[in-house]
Amino acid sequence: MYPRISDLFNDLFGFSLPFPIYSFGFMVAAAMMTAAWLLQKELDRLHGIGRIGSIRIPDPKPSKKGKKGRKKSFVETSPSYLVGTMTVLAVVAGFAGAKLFHILENLGDFFMNPLGMIFSTGGFTFYGGLILATVAIARFVKRKGLSVPVVADAFAPGLMLGYGIGRIGCQLSGDGDWGIASNMAAQPGWVPTWLWAETYPNNILGIDLAAAPVYPTPIYETAAAVVLFSILFRLRNHTHIAGWLFWLYIALNGLERFFIEKIRVNNRFDVLGITMTQAEIIAVLLIVAGCAGMWKLWRPRQMGSESAPVGDAALVGDATSEPVAS
Repeated sequence: MYPRISDLFNDLFGFSLPFPIYSFGFMVAAAMMTAAWLLQKELDRLHGIGRIGSIRIPDPKPSKKGKKGRKKSFVETSPSYLVGTMTVLAVVAGFAGAKLFHILENLGDFFMNPLGMIFSTGGFTFYGGLILATVAIARFVKRKGLSVPVVADAFAPGLMLGYGIGRIGCQLSGDGDWGIASNMAAQPGWVPTWLWAETYPNNILGIDLAAAPVYPTPIYETAAAVVLFSILFRLRNHTHIAGWLFWLYIALNGLERFFIEKIRVNNRFDVLGITMTQAEIIAVLLIVAGCAGMWKLWRPRQMGSESAPVGDAALVGDATSEPVAS
Protein backbone atom coordinates (compact mmCIF):
# COMPACT_ATOMS: atom_id res chain seq x y z
CA MET A 1 0.00 0.00 0.00
CA TYR A 2 1.03 3.60 -0.50
CA PRO A 3 -0.49 5.90 2.15
CA ARG A 4 1.56 8.67 0.55
CA ILE A 5 1.88 9.26 -3.18
CA SER A 6 5.42 10.39 -2.45
CA ASP A 7 6.23 6.79 -1.43
CA LEU A 8 4.91 5.57 -4.79
CA PHE A 9 7.17 8.07 -6.58
CA ASN A 10 10.11 6.75 -4.60
CA ASP A 11 9.41 3.14 -5.63
CA LEU A 12 8.76 3.96 -9.28
CA PHE A 13 11.39 6.61 -9.97
CA GLY A 14 13.90 6.22 -7.17
CA PHE A 15 13.59 9.66 -5.62
CA SER A 16 11.57 11.14 -2.77
CA LEU A 17 9.44 14.23 -3.00
CA PRO A 18 10.45 16.97 -0.56
CA PHE A 19 6.94 16.95 0.97
CA PRO A 20 4.40 14.17 1.65
CA ILE A 21 1.32 13.87 -0.56
CA TYR A 22 -1.28 11.62 1.03
CA SER A 23 -2.93 9.16 -1.33
CA PHE A 24 -6.46 9.62 -0.03
CA GLY A 25 -6.36 13.40 -0.24
CA PHE A 26 -4.72 13.28 -3.66
CA MET A 27 -7.40 10.96 -5.07
CA VAL A 28 -10.22 12.98 -3.50
CA ALA A 29 -8.79 16.07 -5.19
CA ALA A 30 -8.55 14.16 -8.48
CA ALA A 31 -12.15 12.98 -8.04
CA MET A 32 -13.42 16.52 -7.48
CA MET A 33 -11.48 17.90 -10.43
CA THR A 34 -12.80 15.16 -12.70
CA ALA A 35 -16.39 15.66 -11.53
CA ALA A 36 -16.05 19.44 -11.95
CA TRP A 37 -14.66 19.04 -15.48
CA LEU A 38 -17.52 16.72 -16.47
CA LEU A 39 -20.05 19.12 -14.93
CA GLN A 40 -18.58 22.03 -16.86
CA LYS A 41 -18.75 20.12 -20.15
CA GLU A 42 -22.33 18.99 -19.48
CA LEU A 43 -23.55 22.46 -18.53
CA ASP A 44 -22.01 23.84 -21.71
CA ARG A 45 -23.75 21.11 -23.71
CA LEU A 46 -27.12 21.74 -22.07
CA HIS A 47 -26.69 25.48 -22.57
CA GLY A 48 -25.85 24.93 -26.23
CA ILE A 49 -29.04 22.94 -26.89
CA GLY A 50 -31.20 25.38 -24.93
CA ARG A 51 -32.06 23.20 -21.94
CA ILE A 52 -30.62 25.66 -19.45
CA GLY A 53 -30.53 29.44 -19.58
CA SER A 54 -27.61 31.83 -19.57
CA ILE A 55 -26.30 33.82 -16.65
CA ARG A 56 -25.01 37.38 -16.75
CA ILE A 57 -21.65 38.29 -15.35
CA PRO A 58 -19.71 41.54 -15.20
CA ASP A 59 -18.03 42.17 -18.54
CA PRO A 60 -14.39 41.04 -18.14
CA LYS A 61 -13.40 43.62 -20.79
CA PRO A 62 -15.58 46.65 -20.11
CA SER A 63 -15.38 49.63 -22.43
CA LYS A 64 -13.10 52.42 -21.22
CA LYS A 65 -15.32 55.01 -22.79
CA GLY A 66 -18.01 56.84 -20.86
CA LYS A 67 -18.22 58.91 -17.76
CA LYS A 68 -16.74 57.82 -14.46
CA GLY A 69 -19.24 55.92 -12.36
CA ARG A 70 -21.16 54.68 -15.37
CA LYS A 71 -23.29 51.58 -14.69
CA LYS A 72 -21.42 48.32 -15.11
CA SER A 73 -21.84 46.37 -18.33
CA PHE A 74 -22.62 42.67 -18.34
CA VAL A 75 -22.28 39.76 -20.72
CA GLU A 76 -24.25 36.53 -21.04
CA THR A 77 -22.45 33.21 -20.64
CA SER A 78 -22.95 29.55 -19.91
CA PRO A 79 -23.76 28.49 -16.31
CA SER A 80 -20.52 26.50 -16.42
CA TYR A 81 -18.98 29.77 -15.21
CA LEU A 82 -20.31 28.82 -11.77
CA VAL A 83 -18.58 25.43 -11.60
CA GLY A 84 -15.62 26.81 -9.64
CA THR A 85 -17.87 28.20 -6.92
CA MET A 86 -19.94 25.01 -6.83
CA THR A 87 -16.75 22.97 -6.45
CA VAL A 88 -15.66 25.06 -3.46
CA LEU A 89 -19.11 24.62 -1.91
CA ALA A 90 -18.90 20.88 -2.50
CA VAL A 91 -15.49 20.69 -0.84
CA VAL A 92 -16.44 22.69 2.26
CA ALA A 93 -19.93 21.24 2.80
CA GLY A 94 -18.83 17.78 1.68
CA PHE A 95 -15.98 17.47 4.15
CA ALA A 96 -18.06 18.97 6.96
CA GLY A 97 -20.91 16.55 6.29
CA ALA A 98 -18.59 13.57 5.91
CA LYS A 99 -16.91 14.33 9.23
CA LEU A 100 -20.24 14.96 11.00
CA PHE A 101 -21.75 11.66 9.87
CA HIS A 102 -18.58 9.78 10.84
CA ILE A 103 -18.82 11.27 14.34
CA LEU A 104 -22.49 10.27 14.59
CA GLU A 105 -21.53 6.76 13.55
CA ASN A 106 -18.79 6.58 16.22
CA LEU A 107 -20.16 8.58 19.16
CA GLY A 108 -18.35 6.41 21.70
CA ASP A 109 -14.94 7.21 20.21
CA PHE A 110 -15.93 10.86 19.82
CA PHE A 111 -16.74 11.32 23.51
CA MET A 112 -13.41 9.71 24.45
CA ASN A 113 -11.40 12.07 22.24
CA PRO A 114 -13.58 14.75 20.59
CA LEU A 115 -10.80 17.04 19.40
CA GLY A 116 -8.76 14.16 18.08
CA MET A 117 -11.67 12.90 15.98
CA ILE A 118 -12.68 16.35 14.73
CA PHE A 119 -9.20 17.30 13.56
CA SER A 120 -8.00 13.88 12.42
CA THR A 121 -7.07 13.52 8.73
CA GLY A 122 -9.15 10.34 8.50
CA GLY A 123 -12.69 9.39 9.40
CA PHE A 124 -15.14 10.54 6.73
CA THR A 125 -18.53 9.14 5.72
CA PHE A 126 -19.41 9.64 2.05
CA TYR A 127 -23.15 9.97 2.52
CA GLY A 128 -22.77 12.80 5.01
CA GLY A 129 -20.74 14.72 2.47
CA LEU A 130 -23.20 13.95 -0.32
CA ILE A 131 -26.22 15.15 1.65
CA LEU A 132 -24.75 18.43 2.93
CA ALA A 133 -23.05 19.25 -0.37
CA THR A 134 -26.29 18.62 -2.27
CA VAL A 135 -28.24 20.98 -0.01
CA ALA A 136 -25.59 23.71 -0.23
CA ILE A 137 -25.25 23.55 -4.01
CA ALA A 138 -29.03 23.36 -4.58
CA ARG A 139 -29.51 26.57 -2.57
CA PHE A 140 -26.71 28.27 -4.50
CA VAL A 141 -28.08 27.21 -7.90
CA LYS A 142 -31.60 28.34 -6.97
CA ARG A 143 -30.28 31.70 -5.80
CA LYS A 144 -28.63 32.14 -9.19
CA GLY A 145 -31.96 31.66 -10.94
CA LEU A 146 -31.07 28.36 -12.62
CA SER A 147 -33.10 25.16 -12.79
CA VAL A 148 -32.00 22.97 -9.87
CA PRO A 149 -33.27 19.73 -11.52
CA VAL A 150 -31.37 20.42 -14.76
CA VAL A 151 -28.15 21.18 -12.89
CA ALA A 152 -28.68 18.06 -10.75
CA ASP A 153 -28.89 15.94 -13.91
CA ALA A 154 -25.67 17.53 -15.13
CA PHE A 155 -23.98 16.58 -11.85
CA ALA A 156 -25.04 12.93 -11.84
CA PRO A 157 -22.47 11.20 -14.11
CA GLY A 158 -19.51 13.09 -12.64
CA LEU A 159 -20.58 12.34 -9.07
CA MET A 160 -20.62 8.63 -9.81
CA LEU A 161 -17.22 8.62 -11.50
CA GLY A 162 -15.76 10.84 -8.78
CA TYR A 163 -16.92 8.36 -6.15
CA GLY A 164 -15.02 5.59 -7.91
CA ILE A 165 -11.85 7.68 -8.16
CA GLY A 166 -12.08 8.51 -4.47
CA ARG A 167 -12.21 4.82 -3.63
CA ILE A 168 -8.85 4.39 -5.35
CA GLY A 169 -7.48 6.60 -2.58
CA CYS A 170 -9.01 4.28 0.02
CA GLN A 171 -7.34 1.31 -1.66
CA LEU A 172 -3.92 2.96 -1.92
CA SER A 173 -3.86 4.28 1.63
CA GLY A 174 -5.51 1.33 3.35
CA ASP A 175 -7.73 3.61 5.42
CA GLY A 176 -9.95 0.88 6.86
CA ASP A 177 -12.65 0.95 4.18
CA TRP A 178 -11.92 -2.65 3.37
CA GLY A 179 -14.07 -5.75 3.59
CA ILE A 180 -14.55 -8.54 6.08
CA ALA A 181 -12.20 -11.52 6.18
CA SER A 182 -12.18 -13.27 2.82
CA ASN A 183 -13.66 -16.75 2.45
CA MET A 184 -10.73 -18.40 0.70
CA ALA A 185 -12.62 -21.66 0.22
CA ALA A 186 -15.18 -19.86 -1.93
CA GLN A 187 -12.61 -18.14 -4.20
CA PRO A 188 -13.34 -18.94 -7.87
CA GLY A 189 -10.37 -20.31 -9.74
CA TRP A 190 -10.47 -17.56 -12.35
CA VAL A 191 -10.28 -14.73 -9.78
CA PRO A 192 -6.70 -13.66 -8.87
CA THR A 193 -5.86 -13.65 -5.18
CA TRP A 194 -5.18 -9.91 -5.09
CA LEU A 195 -8.77 -9.33 -6.18
CA TRP A 196 -10.19 -11.73 -3.57
CA ALA A 197 -8.02 -11.30 -0.49
CA GLU A 198 -5.83 -8.33 0.43
CA THR A 199 -3.59 -7.84 3.47
CA TYR A 200 -3.04 -4.09 2.93
CA PRO A 201 0.63 -4.07 3.99
CA ASN A 202 1.88 -0.70 5.21
CA ASN A 203 -1.69 0.58 5.54
CA ILE A 204 -2.09 4.01 7.09
CA LEU A 205 -3.81 2.58 10.18
CA GLY A 206 -0.94 0.22 10.96
CA ILE A 207 -3.26 -2.81 11.23
CA ASP A 208 -1.77 -6.25 10.53
CA LEU A 209 -4.11 -8.26 8.30
CA ALA A 210 -1.62 -10.97 7.33
CA ALA A 211 -3.44 -13.63 9.36
CA ALA A 212 -6.87 -12.76 7.96
CA PRO A 213 -6.84 -11.18 4.48
CA VAL A 214 -9.93 -9.14 3.64
CA TYR A 215 -12.01 -8.40 0.57
CA PRO A 216 -10.56 -5.34 -1.26
CA THR A 217 -13.95 -3.62 -1.41
CA PRO A 218 -12.55 -0.26 -2.68
CA ILE A 219 -11.59 -2.06 -5.91
CA TYR A 220 -15.09 -3.47 -6.25
CA GLU A 221 -16.63 -0.05 -5.67
CA THR A 222 -14.37 1.61 -8.22
CA ALA A 223 -15.30 -0.99 -10.83
CA ALA A 224 -19.01 -0.61 -10.01
CA ALA A 225 -18.76 3.19 -10.18
CA VAL A 226 -17.21 3.05 -13.66
CA VAL A 227 -20.02 0.79 -14.91
CA LEU A 228 -22.74 2.97 -13.35
CA PHE A 229 -21.06 6.12 -14.68
CA SER A 230 -21.23 4.63 -18.18
CA ILE A 231 -24.97 4.03 -17.76
CA LEU A 232 -25.63 7.57 -16.49
CA PHE A 233 -23.47 9.09 -19.22
CA ARG A 234 -25.37 7.20 -21.93
CA LEU A 235 -28.69 8.42 -20.50
CA ARG A 236 -27.80 12.13 -20.45
CA ASN A 237 -30.23 12.78 -23.32
CA HIS A 238 -33.19 11.19 -21.57
CA THR A 239 -36.60 12.60 -22.46
CA HIS A 240 -38.05 12.53 -18.95
CA ILE A 241 -38.68 15.59 -16.80
CA ALA A 242 -35.49 17.25 -15.56
CA GLY A 243 -34.16 15.69 -12.39
CA TRP A 244 -34.91 12.12 -13.48
CA LEU A 245 -31.25 11.31 -14.13
CA PHE A 246 -30.21 12.59 -10.71
CA TRP A 247 -32.81 10.39 -9.00
CA LEU A 248 -31.51 7.46 -11.03
CA TYR A 249 -28.03 8.28 -9.72
CA ILE A 250 -29.40 8.34 -6.16
CA ALA A 251 -31.05 4.94 -6.60
CA LEU A 252 -27.97 3.36 -8.23
CA ASN A 253 -25.65 4.81 -5.61
CA GLY A 254 -27.82 3.41 -2.82
CA LEU A 255 -28.08 0.01 -4.52
CA GLU A 256 -24.33 -0.27 -4.98
CA ARG A 257 -23.60 0.74 -1.40
CA PHE A 258 -26.26 -1.54 0.09
CA PHE A 259 -24.74 -4.64 -1.48
CA ILE A 260 -21.10 -3.74 -0.81
CA GLU A 261 -21.94 -3.28 2.89
CA LYS A 262 -22.66 -7.01 3.08
CA ILE A 263 -18.94 -7.74 2.84
CA ARG A 264 -17.57 -4.50 4.28
CA VAL A 265 -16.32 -3.67 7.77
CA ASN A 266 -18.49 -1.05 9.46
CA ASN A 267 -20.26 -0.28 12.72
CA ARG A 268 -23.66 -1.94 12.99
CA PHE A 269 -26.85 -0.79 14.67
CA ASP A 270 -30.10 -2.51 15.61
CA VAL A 271 -33.05 -0.99 13.75
CA LEU A 272 -36.45 -2.55 14.49
CA GLY A 273 -34.75 -5.82 15.29
CA ILE A 274 -32.63 -5.76 12.12
CA THR A 275 -28.86 -5.32 12.36
CA MET A 276 -27.67 -2.79 9.77
CA THR A 277 -24.84 -0.34 9.24
CA GLN A 278 -25.44 3.40 9.00
CA ALA A 279 -24.56 3.20 5.31
CA GLU A 280 -27.10 0.42 4.73
CA ILE A 281 -29.84 2.45 6.40
CA ILE A 282 -29.07 5.50 4.27
CA ALA A 283 -28.68 3.31 1.17
CA VAL A 284 -32.18 1.89 1.62
CA LEU A 285 -33.59 5.40 2.03
CA LEU A 286 -31.77 6.52 -1.11
CA ILE A 287 -33.06 3.57 -3.13
CA VAL A 288 -36.63 4.34 -2.07
CA ALA A 289 -36.21 8.09 -2.67
CA GLY A 290 -34.51 7.51 -6.02
CA CYS A 291 -37.21 5.16 -7.28
CA ALA A 292 -39.95 7.53 -6.08
CA GLY A 293 -38.26 10.49 -7.79
CA MET A 294 -37.84 8.56 -11.06
CA TRP A 295 -41.48 7.47 -10.98
CA LYS A 296 -42.68 11.03 -10.38
CA LEU A 297 -40.57 12.43 -13.24
CA TRP A 298 -41.07 9.54 -15.66
CA ARG A 299 -43.39 11.36 -18.09
CA PRO A 300 -41.84 13.16 -21.09
CA ARG A 301 -40.85 16.74 -20.49
CA GLN A 302 -42.19 19.67 -22.48
CA MET A 303 -39.44 21.01 -24.68
CA GLY A 304 -38.21 24.47 -23.73
CA SER A 305 -39.95 24.52 -20.34
CA GLU A 306 -36.80 24.12 -18.23
CA SER A 307 -34.60 27.02 -19.27
CA ALA A 308 -34.65 30.05 -17.01
CA PRO A 309 -34.76 33.36 -18.91
CA VAL A 310 -31.54 35.28 -18.95
CA GLY A 311 -33.15 38.04 -16.93
CA ASP A 312 -34.03 35.63 -14.12
CA ALA A 313 -30.40 34.77 -13.36
CA ALA A 314 -28.75 36.63 -10.51
CA LEU A 315 -25.59 38.57 -11.23
CA VAL A 316 -22.43 36.64 -10.58
CA GLY A 317 -19.86 38.30 -8.36
CA ASP A 318 -22.37 40.70 -6.81
CA ALA A 319 -24.06 38.97 -3.88
CA THR A 320 -26.09 42.07 -3.05
CA SER A 321 -27.59 42.50 -6.52
CA GLU A 322 -31.12 41.53 -7.41
CA PRO A 323 -31.93 39.82 -10.70
CA VAL A 324 -31.99 42.37 -13.49
CA ALA A 325 -34.52 42.20 -16.28
CA SER A 326 -33.15 42.03 -19.77
